[in-house]
Amino acid sequence: MSGSLASRWRVGEATAGLWLSLGSPAVAELAAESRPDVLVLDAQHGLWERTTLEWAIGQAGACPVLVRVARNRPELIGAALDAGATGIIVPLVDTAAEAAQAVSASRYPPEGTRSGGGIRPLRDMIGYIERSRAETLVCVMIETAEGLANAAAIAATPGIDMVFIGAGDLALSLGDSGAGLENAIRHIREACAAADVACGLYTPHVEAARRRAAEGFQLVIAADDASLLRQGFAAVRMVFGGEPE
Repeated sequence: MSGSLASRWRVGEATAGLWLSLGSPAVAELAAESRPDVLVLDAQHGLWERTTLEWAIGQAGACPVLVRVARNRPELIGAALDAGATGIIVPLVDTAAEAAQAVSASRYPPEGTRSGGGIRPLRDMIGYIERSRAETLVCVMIETAEGLANAAAIAATPGIDMVFIGAGDLALSLGDSGAGLENAIRHIREACAAADVACGLYTPHVEAARRRAAEGFQLVIAADDASLLRQGFAAVRMVFGGEPE
Protein backbone atom coordinates (compact mmCIF):
# COMPACT_ATOMS: atom_id res chain seq x y z
CA MET A 1 0.00 0.00 0.00
CA SER A 2 1.15 3.52 -0.74
CA GLY A 3 1.30 6.44 1.66
CA SER A 4 3.23 7.18 4.80
CA LEU A 5 2.81 5.16 7.95
CA ALA A 6 1.08 8.12 9.60
CA SER A 7 -1.38 8.59 6.74
CA ARG A 8 -2.26 4.91 6.73
CA TRP A 9 -2.90 4.93 10.45
CA ARG A 10 -5.06 8.04 10.13
CA VAL A 11 -7.50 6.22 7.85
CA GLY A 12 -7.55 3.18 10.14
CA GLU A 13 -5.48 0.91 7.93
CA ALA A 14 -3.77 -2.05 9.56
CA THR A 15 0.00 -2.27 9.08
CA ALA A 16 2.28 -5.22 9.80
CA GLY A 17 5.77 -4.90 11.23
CA LEU A 18 8.82 -7.05 11.80
CA TRP A 19 10.28 -6.89 15.31
CA LEU A 20 14.08 -6.98 15.47
CA SER A 21 15.88 -7.58 18.76
CA LEU A 22 19.19 -9.22 17.82
CA GLY A 23 21.02 -5.98 17.08
CA SER A 24 22.13 -7.06 13.61
CA PRO A 25 22.12 -4.49 10.79
CA ALA A 26 22.53 -7.37 8.34
CA VAL A 27 19.31 -8.93 9.60
CA ALA A 28 17.62 -5.53 9.35
CA GLU A 29 18.69 -5.29 5.71
CA LEU A 30 17.30 -8.74 4.95
CA ALA A 31 14.10 -7.93 6.83
CA ALA A 32 13.62 -4.71 4.86
CA GLU A 33 13.96 -6.64 1.61
CA SER A 34 10.77 -8.53 2.51
CA ARG A 35 8.95 -5.17 2.31
CA PRO A 36 7.20 -5.01 5.69
CA ASP A 37 5.13 -1.94 6.44
CA VAL A 38 7.57 -1.05 9.22
CA LEU A 39 10.59 -2.38 11.09
CA VAL A 40 10.63 -2.08 14.87
CA LEU A 41 14.10 -2.06 16.42
CA ASP A 42 13.88 -2.99 20.10
CA ALA A 43 16.48 -0.99 22.01
CA GLN A 44 14.81 -1.69 25.36
CA HIS A 45 15.12 -5.47 25.62
CA GLY A 46 17.08 -6.06 22.41
CA LEU A 47 20.81 -5.89 21.64
CA TRP A 48 20.94 -2.60 19.73
CA GLU A 49 23.68 -0.06 20.42
CA ARG A 50 23.98 3.49 19.06
CA THR A 51 26.26 2.57 16.15
CA THR A 52 24.37 -0.56 15.08
CA LEU A 53 21.09 1.35 15.36
CA GLU A 54 22.28 4.00 12.90
CA TRP A 55 23.71 1.36 10.59
CA ALA A 56 20.48 -0.69 10.58
CA ILE A 57 18.31 2.33 9.84
CA GLY A 58 20.55 3.14 6.89
CA GLN A 59 20.26 -0.44 5.63
CA ALA A 60 16.45 -0.28 5.88
CA GLY A 61 16.31 2.09 2.92
CA ALA A 62 12.78 3.38 2.29
CA CYS A 63 11.21 1.09 4.89
CA PRO A 64 9.90 3.08 7.89
CA VAL A 65 11.68 2.31 11.16
CA LEU A 66 10.34 2.71 14.69
CA VAL A 67 12.76 2.39 17.61
CA ARG A 68 11.55 1.23 20.99
CA VAL A 69 13.80 3.20 23.30
CA ALA A 70 14.88 1.85 26.68
CA ARG A 71 13.22 4.55 28.77
CA ASN A 72 11.27 7.78 28.52
CA ARG A 73 14.42 9.92 28.50
CA PRO A 74 15.19 12.82 26.14
CA GLU A 75 18.71 11.66 25.31
CA LEU A 76 17.50 8.18 24.29
CA ILE A 77 14.62 9.54 22.24
CA GLY A 78 16.86 12.12 20.59
CA ALA A 79 19.53 9.54 19.74
CA ALA A 80 17.02 7.23 18.05
CA LEU A 81 15.60 10.06 15.98
CA ASP A 82 19.06 11.42 15.15
CA ALA A 83 19.89 7.95 13.82
CA GLY A 84 17.14 8.42 11.25
CA ALA A 85 14.19 6.63 12.82
CA THR A 86 10.74 7.46 11.50
CA GLY A 87 9.52 7.52 15.08
CA ILE A 88 9.93 6.15 18.56
CA ILE A 89 8.02 3.82 20.86
CA VAL A 90 8.36 4.79 24.52
CA PRO A 91 7.79 2.02 27.08
CA LEU A 92 6.04 2.11 30.46
CA VAL A 93 4.05 5.31 30.02
CA ASP A 94 1.58 5.51 32.89
CA THR A 95 0.18 9.04 32.72
CA ALA A 96 -0.70 11.79 30.27
CA ALA A 97 2.14 13.86 31.73
CA GLU A 98 4.64 11.13 30.85
CA ALA A 99 3.17 10.90 27.36
CA ALA A 100 3.60 14.66 27.00
CA GLN A 101 7.25 14.31 28.05
CA ALA A 102 7.81 11.84 25.21
CA VAL A 103 6.19 14.23 22.73
CA SER A 104 8.31 17.14 23.94
CA ALA A 105 11.54 15.13 23.64
CA SER A 106 10.61 14.25 20.05
CA ARG A 107 9.89 17.82 18.87
CA TYR A 108 12.27 20.68 18.18
CA PRO A 109 11.65 24.05 19.84
CA PRO A 110 9.35 25.86 20.12
CA GLU A 111 7.04 22.80 20.12
CA GLY A 112 9.38 20.69 22.23
CA THR A 113 12.83 20.29 23.73
CA ARG A 114 14.72 18.08 21.27
CA SER A 115 18.30 19.13 20.71
CA GLY A 116 19.52 19.74 17.16
CA GLY A 117 22.36 17.56 15.92
CA GLY A 118 23.21 14.07 14.76
CA ILE A 119 25.12 12.78 11.74
CA ARG A 120 22.17 12.31 9.39
CA PRO A 121 20.20 15.44 10.32
CA LEU A 122 23.22 17.72 9.88
CA ARG A 123 23.47 16.88 6.19
CA ASP A 124 20.46 19.21 5.73
CA MET A 125 19.44 20.47 9.15
CA ILE A 126 16.87 23.02 8.01
CA GLY A 127 15.17 20.55 5.71
CA TYR A 128 15.38 17.80 8.29
CA ILE A 129 13.72 19.95 10.96
CA GLU A 130 10.85 20.75 8.60
CA ARG A 131 10.37 17.08 7.70
CA SER A 132 10.65 16.02 11.32
CA ARG A 133 7.87 18.37 12.38
CA ALA A 134 5.60 16.89 9.74
CA GLU A 135 6.61 13.22 9.82
CA THR A 136 8.08 12.08 13.17
CA LEU A 137 5.84 9.57 14.90
CA VAL A 138 5.49 9.47 18.68
CA CYS A 139 4.17 6.20 20.07
CA VAL A 140 3.83 5.31 23.73
CA MET A 141 3.28 2.00 25.46
CA ILE A 142 0.61 1.18 28.00
CA GLU A 143 1.73 -1.89 29.94
CA THR A 144 0.76 -1.41 33.59
CA ALA A 145 -2.42 -1.20 35.64
CA GLU A 146 -1.75 2.51 36.17
CA GLY A 147 -1.38 3.10 32.46
CA LEU A 148 -4.61 1.19 31.85
CA ALA A 149 -6.46 3.41 34.31
CA ASN A 150 -5.16 6.48 32.46
CA ALA A 151 -5.61 5.09 28.94
CA ALA A 152 -8.11 7.71 27.81
CA ALA A 153 -5.93 10.60 28.97
CA ILE A 154 -2.77 9.09 27.48
CA ALA A 155 -4.42 8.51 24.11
CA ALA A 156 -5.79 12.07 24.07
CA THR A 157 -2.38 13.66 24.76
CA PRO A 158 -1.60 16.13 21.95
CA GLY A 159 1.14 14.83 19.67
CA ILE A 160 0.62 11.12 20.32
CA ASP A 161 0.32 9.15 17.08
CA MET A 162 -0.13 5.65 18.47
CA VAL A 163 -0.59 3.78 21.72
CA PHE A 164 1.14 0.40 21.66
CA ILE A 165 -0.06 -2.19 24.15
CA GLY A 166 2.62 -4.16 25.97
CA ALA A 167 0.43 -7.17 26.66
CA GLY A 168 3.12 -9.21 28.42
CA ASP A 169 3.95 -6.61 31.06
CA LEU A 170 0.28 -5.61 31.30
CA ALA A 171 -0.62 -9.21 32.15
CA LEU A 172 2.08 -9.24 34.85
CA SER A 173 0.85 -5.95 36.28
CA LEU A 174 -2.79 -7.07 36.32
CA GLY A 175 -1.99 -10.59 37.51
CA ASP A 176 -4.28 -11.85 34.75
CA SER A 177 -3.34 -13.26 31.36
CA GLY A 178 -6.87 -14.36 30.46
CA ALA A 179 -10.19 -12.57 30.30
CA GLY A 180 -8.97 -9.66 32.42
CA LEU A 181 -6.12 -8.98 30.02
CA GLU A 182 -8.43 -9.17 27.00
CA ASN A 183 -10.82 -6.72 28.64
CA ALA A 184 -7.90 -4.36 29.28
CA ILE A 185 -6.72 -4.63 25.67
CA ARG A 186 -10.20 -3.87 24.41
CA HIS A 187 -10.49 -0.90 26.78
CA ILE A 188 -7.24 0.62 25.51
CA ARG A 189 -8.19 0.08 21.87
CA GLU A 190 -11.54 1.77 22.48
CA ALA A 191 -9.83 4.69 24.24
CA CYS A 192 -7.58 5.12 21.21
CA ALA A 193 -10.54 5.01 18.84
CA ALA A 194 -12.30 7.69 20.89
CA ALA A 195 -9.19 9.89 20.70
CA ASP A 196 -8.72 9.16 16.96
CA VAL A 197 -5.26 7.74 17.68
CA ALA A 198 -3.83 4.52 16.25
CA CYS A 199 -3.51 1.48 18.50
CA GLY A 200 -0.89 -1.26 18.17
CA LEU A 201 -0.27 -4.59 19.84
CA TYR A 202 2.62 -7.04 19.90
CA THR A 203 1.56 -10.26 18.19
CA PRO A 204 3.79 -13.36 18.24
CA HIS A 205 3.05 -14.74 14.77
CA VAL A 206 1.20 -14.15 11.51
CA GLU A 207 -2.06 -15.79 12.57
CA ALA A 208 -2.30 -13.65 15.70
CA ALA A 209 -1.40 -10.57 13.66
CA ARG A 210 -4.23 -11.23 11.22
CA ARG A 211 -6.70 -11.75 14.04
CA ARG A 212 -5.72 -8.55 15.85
CA ALA A 213 -5.74 -6.54 12.61
CA ALA A 214 -9.31 -7.70 12.04
CA GLU A 215 -10.17 -6.42 15.52
CA GLY A 216 -9.07 -2.93 14.51
CA PHE A 217 -5.41 -2.62 15.52
CA GLN A 218 -3.35 -0.40 13.20
CA LEU A 219 0.03 -1.99 14.01
CA VAL A 220 0.55 -5.70 14.49
CA ILE A 221 3.77 -7.74 14.43
CA ALA A 222 4.03 -10.46 11.80
CA ALA A 223 7.27 -12.00 13.07
CA ASP A 224 10.43 -11.35 15.08
CA ASP A 225 14.03 -12.07 14.15
CA ALA A 226 14.87 -14.39 17.05
CA SER A 227 11.83 -16.61 16.48
CA LEU A 228 12.43 -16.80 12.74
CA LEU A 229 16.01 -17.92 13.32
CA ARG A 230 14.96 -20.50 15.92
CA GLN A 231 12.37 -21.90 13.53
CA GLY A 232 14.84 -21.97 10.65
CA PHE A 233 17.52 -23.75 12.64
CA ALA A 234 14.99 -26.20 14.09
CA ALA A 235 13.75 -27.03 10.60
CA VAL A 236 17.16 -28.26 9.50
CA ARG A 237 17.72 -30.54 12.50
CA MET A 238 16.44 -33.41 10.39
CA VAL A 239 19.63 -33.17 8.30
CA PHE A 240 21.50 -34.32 11.41
CA GLY A 241 19.02 -37.02 12.28
CA GLY A 242 16.82 -34.95 14.54
CA GLU A 243 13.14 -34.12 14.27
CA PRO A 244 12.03 -30.63 13.19
CA GLU A 245 10.39 -28.65 15.99
